Amino acid sequence: MTHSSFNPSPEISPQARDLHFRSLVVDTHADTTQRLLLPSFDLAARHTDGSVDIPRMREGGLGAIFFAIWVPGTITGRDAVGRAFDQIHAVRRQIELHPESLSAAMSPEDVREAHRAGKIVLLMGLEGGHMIDSDLAVLREFVSLGIRYVTLTHMRNTEWADSSTDRPAHNGLTDFGRRAIEEMNELGIIVDVSHISDKTFDDVLETSAAPVFASHSNCRRLCDSPRNLSDAQIEALAASGGMVQINFHVGFLNQEFRQAEKENPDLEREIEAEAKKRSGGDEAEESFESGKLTREAMIQGRLPRVDWTDILRHIDHAVKIGGADHVGIGSDFDGATMPCGMEDVSRLPRITEGLLDRGYSESNIRKILGGNTLRLMQDVQAIAGLRRETTA
Repeated sequence: MTHSSFNPSPEISPQARDLHFRSLVVDTHADTTQRLLLPSFDLAARHTDGSVDIPRMREGGLGAIFFAIWVPGTITGRDAVGRAFDQIHAVRRQIELHPESLSAAMSPEDVREAHRAGKIVLLMGLEGGHMIDSDLAVLREFVSLGIRYVTLTHMRNTEWADSSTDRPAHNGLTDFGRRAIEEMNELGIIVDVSHISDKTFDDVLETSAAPVFASHSNCRRLCDSPRNLSDAQIEALAASGGMVQINFHVGFLNQEFRQAEKENPDLEREIEAEAKKRSGGDEAEESFESGKLTREAMIQGRLPRVDWTDILRHIDHAVKIGGADHVGIGSDFDGATMPCGMEDVSRLPRITEGLLDRGYSESNIRKILGGNTLRLMQDVQAIAGLRRETTA
């Protein structure tokens, strides 16, 4: 069974359909992991809510997806470590439950081999360095269980790195933070600069011997959020062999939407209160409900409508600044508010058609869809191998 036996949305042209389903499509960030913890959630079933399940991944031609292991930054210490392990095992359990559809992978070749066998690869990224509890032994254990990248911070600072959405506490990376980067280089996993402060970004590029990426970030020139990357940062990532993976969240895609949110604090408070009420106090569920409520407000006209073509604008800009070899996809499905027309993973073929319409070559489209990500994984692992040989 191959991906080509599944058809995407009917509005996709034959050329786009053929190209998309011949490509190995990789999404480097989705928050579906939180749903896997719910006893009632079956990844193999088609769902009417959320953005990711096996049937829709098939329809979207997805070859591999990184599920985020995420614990709120308010939860720290051994509690955060334990919750992260629970999520890792929840992802691994899905592979055990659905071996006919899913596969694990530790290397790019593992991903390619599983793709050739018609399986969707589930990989994992650790979204927030607080989950290692400032203990490199914990980091190594996470990696042994399948973590392939580490996002250094989430919305809050960690004990060793500053976040883009918190008040600076360390002036970038601490000494331990630099050791953590070096350890990630040794382990052959990707350092993720999404969520970190500009100073932390500079420190990471100065410290890392391997190329790094932003697993789910956009272009600050098009939408002025501290979570997005400046042109200089995109250029620096590309120059070092790294990448920016374009995020689909409306608040990082569209400046008009972002400005409207800022100017309507009453609506923001209303959404926060309703999300808290619906979630029963669970922070992960609260985030999921907040995304749904924000989307409802957009559809109702209470916030500006954001169209999926804004994703293409950010891809275009990142390619203009960094080159087509340094851009990919990091959707943030199930963790953010999706634009109209990109409601779930089944809509991914639209990106291929949109890039074709913009004149991108088939070769560059295949790189953006996933080839660049696999190349980056290979480069990071190769550098780790060289470092091990040098120290042996």
